[in-house]
Amino acid sequence: MPIKNYQDLIAWQKAMDLAEATYRLTQDFPREEQYGLTSHMRRAAVSVPSNIAEGQGRRSDPTFHHFLSIAHGSLRELETQVLLSHRLGLLTLTRRHELMSGASEVGKLITGLANTLG
Repeated sequence: MPIKNYQDLIAWQKAMDLAEATYRLTQDFPREEQYGLTSHMRRAAVSVPSNIAEGQGRRSDPTFHHFLSIAHGSLRELETQVLLSHRLGLLTLTRRHELMSGASEVGKLITGLANTLG
């Protein structure tokens, strides 16, 4: 059964939660990071649900698969930035774990969704 609305996808919903958490956590980053890690993390986080939505909206399984691959790449980019933020002391271990756990869940959902497309 084809998906009628990207908002029904659990992968999209969880990716939105991750993007929201990223925005909230980066609010506390130092002002000098506004155009550095803060901006990069937010763009990567927003890219994940955006690519899921765009891919589903193209109404073609091969194209959707391609956009899921892009979303997965953005997710890995965000994970790298989270790890760097922790190394630099911008994120506590608890916050790092929170974001990495959310990213792991989203990654599994994206992979599962891609596998259903064939």
